[in-house]
Amino acid sequence: MDPPAAKRSRGCPAGPEERDAGAGAVRGRGRPEALLDLSAKRVAETWAFEQVEERFSRVPEPVQKRIVFWSFPRSEREICMYSSLGYQPPEGEHDARVPFTRGLHLLQSGAVDRVLQVGFHLSGNIRELGGPGEPERLYHVSISFDRCKITSVSCGCDNRDLFYCAHVVALSLYRIRHARQVELRLPISETLSQMNRDQLQKFVQYLISAHHTEVLPTAQRLADEILLLGSEINLVHGAPDPTAGAGIEDANCWHLDEEQIQEQVKQLLSNGGYYGASQQLRSMFCKVREMLRMRDSNGARMLILMTEQFLQDPRLALWRQQGAGMTDKCRQLWDELGALWVCVVLSPHCKPEERVSWLQLLGKWDKLDVCPLEEGNYSFDGPSLQPSVALSPELLQKGNTCITNTEGWVGHPLDPIGCLCRALLEACRLEEETLALYPDSGPEKRKAAYQHVPVPGSPGESYLALALEVALLGLGQQRALPEGLYAQDKVVRSEEQLLALLEEVELDERLVQVLRKQAGLLLEGGPFSGFGEVLFRESVPMHTCARYLFTALLPHDPDLAYRLALRAMRLPVLETAFPAGEPHPSPLDSIMNNRFPRWFILGHLETRQCELASAMLTAAKGDPKWLHAVLGSIQQNIHSPALLFKLAQDACKTATPASAPPDTTLLGIALELGLQVMRMTLNTMTWRRREMVRWLVSCATEIGPQALMNIMQNWYSLFTPVEAATIVAVTGTTHATLSRLQLDAPRREELWACARTLALQCAMKDPQNCALPALTLCEKNHAAFEAAYQIVLDAAAGGLGHAHLFTVARYMEHRGLPLRAYKLATLALAQLSIAFNQDSHPAVNDVLWACSLSHSLGRHELSAIVPLIIRSIHCAPMLSDILRRWTLSAPGLGPLGARRAAKPLGADRAPLCQLLDAAVAAYIATSHSRLTHISPRHYGDFIEFLGQARETFLLAPDGHLQFAQFLENLKQTYKGKKKLMLLVRERFG
Repeated sequence: MDPPAAKRSRGCPAGPEERDAGAGAVRGRGRPEALLDLSAKRVAETWAFEQVEERFSRVPEPVQKRIVFWSFPRSEREICMYSSLGYQPPEGEHDARVPFTRGLHLLQSGAVDRVLQVGFHLSGNIRELGGPGEPERLYHVSISFDRCKITSVSCGCDNRDLFYCAHVVALSLYRIRHARQVELRLPISETLSQMNRDQLQKFVQYLISAHHTEVLPTAQRLADEILLLGSEINLVHGAPDPTAGAGIEDANCWHLDEEQIQEQVKQLLSNGGYYGASQQLRSMFCKVREMLRMRDSNGARMLILMTEQFLQDPRLALWRQQGAGMTDKCRQLWDELGALWVCVVLSPHCKPEERVSWLQLLGKWDKLDVCPLEEGNYSFDGPSLQPSVALSPELLQKGNTCITNTEGWVGHPLDPIGCLCRALLEACRLEEETLALYPDSGPEKRKAAYQHVPVPGSPGESYLALALEVALLGLGQQRALPEGLYAQDKVVRSEEQLLALLEEVELDERLVQVLRKQAGLLLEGGPFSGFGEVLFRESVPMHTCARYLFTALLPHDPDLAYRLALRAMRLPVLETAFPAGEPHPSPLDSIMNNRFPRWFILGHLETRQCELASAMLTAAKGDPKWLHAVLGSIQQNIHSPALLFKLAQDACKTATPASAPPDTTLLGIALELGLQVMRMTLNTMTWRRREMVRWLVSCATEIGPQALMNIMQNWYSLFTPVEAATIVAVTGTTHATLSRLQLDAPRREELWACARTLALQCAMKDPQNCALPALTLCEKNHAAFEAAYQIVLDAAAGGLGHAHLFTVARYMEHRGLPLRAYKLATLALAQLSIAFNQDSHPAVNDVLWACSLSHSLGRHELSAIVPLIIRSIHCAPMLSDILRRWTLSAPGLGPLGARRAAKPLGADRAPLCQLLDAAVAAYIATSHSRLTHISPRHYGDFIEFLGQARETFLLAPDGHLQFAQFLENLKQTYKGKKKLMLLVRERFG
């Protein structure tokens, strides 16, 4: 009778009955014929068939039949795959930290010795140098393997992680590279079966003696059970043999430390806010993908462990409680988790019972309250997909349209298009590409190599063509943009990932035909296509897909490429925002964020629209027909000034190569786009306007003088007066611009006249900001300069501020026109008012300059300005400063004046006596004002102020009497401030 299956232990040698029957020493492996078949397969896969044959030739034939040949990982790739988590070292850093690299270094340095293989068990010692000042370390490593897979490892370094340590790698590589140097032994059960009773007893006693401290309790327990006739151990035939390998029915998988995986995922999720944690979790997902690619059942096991830890993330309960959505990083990780489950459940290599168990698990997890929804937001409501009509991995005349797909294939949580496309491409990848483990570390990523693989039963079809067709079907599908920021972002990312796959494929004639066919179908696809004539208002734009198709089709069918790209330029959600004749609101950023808050990625979509337009403009260089068609599409469909400006810059750069003549048509289009931006942003001043205006002048200069004069003549609709006067007119007449234009004298004068006219117009419209630029620009033309000066005089009467008048006055003095400067200075003083306590007024320096100017011109001008000074300035220190300056030298002796007097004016004589009286009166008034609310901490400052007052009083003939009388008045009026009056007496008597 067969022994009880439930009682068979791993590696149990058979009893006498089984041994005689030839069933073998390994338990549960089935019939002897099956054993021989399995042995033959393993021999064909083993690393050293000759050595195995030589070893087993010395074993008796009955024993050979009972032994299943051992095996080991067939290549370093298999060790490598499970010795690294896809570690990507920082740029420029050597990958010395990768365990495979470290293990290889240990092997090459001769650190591996005493390697022994007993059946399916490999052991050896690894000697590793310690750090500076540390002794050499010795690690004992053991590896169990089965059917070309490592099933368990043990190392003295006790390094628990998701990948093998360097010591396990070193021993494994030694076994692969130096197979003939490995000492081989049969499974220990076979060796024991050849011993008699005395040998077995000696063997056991020596074993216990060598390791009595570790195994003696276990040995005694087992001995007691064996001596007990009715014990469980005596009811089972044979005994375990850890070196005999697994049974034919056992799971076929690599070693996986489940507890370590759970711990690591839990730890990484607790640090989920950090970039490094997300990267490591993605590396674990990559490891699952590697396992699935190798058809290793560990992939599903590892994914189950990870999913369980994800569901135990405490943040899920918190987000549900708050009704909040996940963070973007967490949502992306859950997406990757879901995508892997799609791969696992749909795998054609899994067993039906495995698929049933996985589906049960998924159903169980789905019922948990914390299990997130696909959108990642617990308060998520389904998207509103009510049809509406535009109001223009044209429309009203054409009738209503509705979205035909409530769920798009691209961006779908299950990613059907992405999965199918990748599966088809994987089938077409060349063999050497499928074996590449690590991505290229060079500066340029190497393109994947694909080949056409015929589809069985479909003549003329290939998997590569089907992959392209499937991707284009998904990308070109008309579908509604989903609600929610994350779902919309996912649509964008899914598109980009699919297109990145397609861009790796080198297009041959066969694939070009697929492209042309699909492009034609998309143009004529009606409501099913995102390229159809009529679009649902909130359908996903086709810009990204169209850019790929345009670039791919252009060399083969330019007409089709342009038709497709121009059709895709539409952004339907914005078409209803600007009815005909309505002015466009136009901040530089996305203009519709406030009107369409649900379109969270509108700015990104507009950028993609701009990139498509730029690609067409660049490609159409030299072709006026398509250039004007693209320009019309841009003006109709792009509403963001910032993006229009970028297009204008790109077009200008493309049109003016350094080594070839400029493309005048493209330059004209660049200028037209720039003018459109100027008109759109004229009333929404932004920090980028100066840059835009300067660029526009530069672009017009590239075209020629007529373009430059045109923007000067039409400046009202393009620029503000300040921009026109300070940037357009000035930049358009600089030496660099004139040299660039290479004009003769009459044409140069024509340009100057245009600039002067512009400047005068700007000065009339905005004299405060444009008067000085107009004067500067017109100074070489007498008539224009006089006109500009008259504008300033007229504006002074109309409210031109004193600050601007002083600025223009200083300009006049600098240009050698002191009388005009004096005139403007008096107009400025007439508008000025400086209070008694404003000794730091911003106009102080301007007033002192005006006083110096009048003094230098002569006594007449000085006399005329004194009343203005007295009327405008009530600050005593300023008045006394001006008075003192005027008494230092005679009027008319300044640098700009003629010699008109021989000696300085006296402060007690006209016209300075009036100023002296005003200064004295100001000191008296200011003193009373300060004393009204003075505090003790300001007493010292006040005493100093009285000292300055005394110096001014003394300029008068009876000044000492006036000052004494003034002090006496203060003492009587403020006698209550005893401490202050005491200080006054101490200083002044």
